[in-house]
Amino acid sequence: MQLNLTDKIIAVSGGAKGIGAAICSTLIEEGAFPVILDKDQMATHQFLARYKPSQSAAYITDLSEPENCRLAVKYIQSQYGKLDGLVNNAGVNDGIGLDNGTPAKFMESIQRNLLQVYSLTHFSLPLLKESRGPIVNISSKTAITGQGNTSGYVASKGGILGLTREWAVDLLQSKIRVNTVVPAEVFTPLYEQWLKQFSDPVEKKKEIEKQIPLENRMTTPQEIADMVVFLLSSRSSHTTGQIIFVDGGYTHLDRAIT
Repeated sequence: MQLNLTDKIIAVSGGAKGIGAAICSTLIEEGAFPVILDKDQMATHQFLARYKPSQSAAYITDLSEPENCRLAVKYIQSQYGKLDGLVNNAGVNDGIGLDNGTPAKFMESIQRNLLQVYSLTHFSLPLLKESRGPIVNISSKTAITGQGNTSGYVASKGGILGLTREWAVDLLQSKIRVNTVVPAEVFTPLYEQWLKQFSDPVEKKKEIEKQIPLENRMTTPQEIADMVVFLLSSRSSHTTGQIIFVDGGYTHLDRAIT
């Protein structure tokens, strides 16, 4: 299927590794030009080294500060003169809960995981209105299911679901589509690192996979990327305000079947 993304400039927050890197790689395969917005300098350089300079670029920054979001968009405008789409992917499950957190730490988590989504979208809006560029947000199944001991992250990811519907309404007249992809158990390097805290990581992974209805396996970053890139394309031209779960049925199907 031709996605009509050739030469499109797409900003991807947290694009240097994991799901973000899979999104950027898929965009490159489709002829688009991803601009990675990420604070991980080493991972960013490693990603860029895999491609020609004409295929992608990066702006290294900490997006939790609104001013840095403004400067990132200013960089894109000065370098490319346009922005054809935005992926709000960056975030971290930082474990700020009720018992082990404080109101101050909770707000820091909101800043890391939700304020940056608002800020980056806010500053990108003039360029997106010019191009009618779509917005794709990345949430988490924890916004639906809860997880425990991660109030800040879950509140942020739940906020993203609400903002998706709100922005879809806000931007109807500008013909900007806004959608969210919701991953559940995605086997990324970060997830693999998390598994290592258990005494038997292999057994823990098997235990989790047994609960995933479709094929009893984790979702791959590529499967998330494929949906994101489709939503960025003109092939999804009448899709907006949608919350799409790419999770093998993990979030909604009856656990009795597993």
